[in-house]
Amino acid sequence: MATLPNIVLVHGAWADGSSWSAVVERLQADGYTVTAPQFPLTSLADNVARLRQVLARQHGPTLLVGHSYGGQIITALGADAPNVIGLVYIAGFGLDQGESIGALLAQGASPPAIAHLDIDPQGFAWLPEEDFVGHFAADVDPVKARVMFAVQQPLSASALGEVMGVPAWKSLPTWFLVADGDQTIPPDAERQFARRMGATTVEIASNHVAMVSHPDEVLKLIKAAIHALPVPA
Repeated sequence: MATLPNIVLVHGAWADGSSWSAVVERLQADGYTVTAPQFPLTSLADNVARLRQVLARQHGPTLLVGHSYGGQIITALGADAPNVIGLVYIAGFGLDQGESIGALLAQGASPPAIAHLDIDPQGFAWLPEEDFVGHFAADVDPVKARVMFAVQQPLSASALGEVMGVPAWKSLPTWFLVADGDQTIPPDAERQFARRMGATTVEIASNHVAMVSHPDEVLKLIKAAIHALPVPA
C-alpha cells in the first residue's frame, strides 16, 4: 500500500479516548496518523457533529474504528462520510434504520454491566464501580479497571431511545470484532450486527473493552481492514 490511511478511533459510553491508548501506541509505531478524540455522549447528533469535526481535520482517506456506543456514532454518519473508506466495529453497536439501542436491549435480560445504571439528575447514566470493574472491564487488571472507572464518561440516558437513520455500513466495507465474553452488549447481538452488514468478522475470547485487554487482536483486525482497502498513492 503506497499511502497509509488516517485512523480515527471512536470511544463508547463509560469510556474516553484514553481507552484506545494501547492501540494508538501500536499504530503510531507503525507510522499511522491516529486520532482518538473525546465525545460528549450527550446526544447522537452531538456525537456525530464531533466526529465530523474530527474528519474535517483529516487529510486523505480515513478508516473509522468504533467501540461499543462508538459503533452507533460511526453508523450514524449515514451515506455522507467524506474521505471515510471503511468501518471497523470493536464489540460495537451496528444498528439498522429504525432501530434503537434501548429496544434492542429490551428483547432480553439486561446485560450484567448495565443492570444497575445510576441516572443522575441531569439524565446521564453512570456505571457503579462494582459493575464497571466486575462486568464492563472484567478481563482488565482490577487496578487499571478502577482507573478507567474513575475517568468514565457517562452516557445521556436519552441516547438509548434514539432511532438510527440510514446506516453508514450499507455503503462502506466493514469489519467486526465479536467479544465472545461480552457482558455489556450480548455477543449474539454482535454476531447479528456483523452478519447482516456482511462484515469480515473475527471472534475472540474477550470481555467488552477488547482494545484494553486484547490490543494486539484489535490491531490485527484494523490492519487487516487497511490491507484490504484500496488506498490511492
